[in-house]
Formats: sequence, structure tokens, C-alpha cells
Amino acid sequence: MNAPLPTARQAKELAKRLRMKLADDGTEIGHGASLEMIAHQHGFRDWNTMSAALAGGPSHDWPIGAKVSGTYLSQPFTATVMSRTTVRADWVRLELHLDEAIDVVASSRFSNFRRRIFGVVGPKGHSEERTSDGQPQLQLNLLP
Repeated sequence: MNAPLPTARQAKELAKRLRMKLADDGTEIGHGASLEMIAHQHGFRDWNTMSAALAGGPSHDWPIGAKVSGTYLSQPFTATVMSRTTVRADWVRLELHLDEAIDVVASSRFSNFRRRIFGVVGPKGHSEERTSDGQPQLQLNLLP
């Protein structure tokens, strides 16, 4: 499992320690450059982007074994997180094992039941991909 993003204060402390370590090794850099390096290490384009993401509050960690509820192709479900891979900052690919199979086909002519779902979700718990009615294909919430 990947470590969660640091807070803004922790990121600044990481940048300070990085700058001090580089100085000990004979490379002098400014604090701004060290902040940029920390942002890049966490998958962000620059410090301003990381700082803005951190200001939005913590995102879900989606730990393996966590119970979640949500909708997939507008069908409600509950599931367990089986695997998690970071795709980019705050976006993860999840494998979910559903408690009960759901039919992911809207047609009355045939069915396609699934017990496993793979999807990429962002910091708000939904996918970028949308259904024809504009809803995210996958929406998740952590259960207590």
C-alpha cells in the first residue's frame, strides 16, 4: 500500500530536510527548489499544484480490506477493497470484491452479473469516466 500524502506542514519539513541533506553533500539549493522537488516526488507538476491539493483536505486512502459502498454503472453495491495501485497523485486503481453480484447491463434482453470491479477513482471517490447521463461510472464511500 502506498503512503498517504503528507500535510502541507509535513511537506515543508520534508523540503527543509532535503535542502539540509543536499547542503551536507555539497549541493546548495533554495527552499523553493526543494519544495518543487518534494512536489515532483509525490507526482505533482509543481509546488503550487501540490499545495492546492493539500489545502483541499485529506483524500481517502482506500486501504486494502476496507469496506466500501457506492454505485457502478448506476447499480448500488457494497464491497471490500482487494488491491490498490497509485496511478497519479490522489488517483488510485482499485480492485473491489462485491458482497453480492450486480447486473451491469441496463438492457432487459440480457444480463451481465459481476462480483469484481476494477476502476480508477480520484480524491472525491469517483471515476473520471461518465455514463451517458453524466454520472461517474464508479462512485465510492468508505463504510465505518
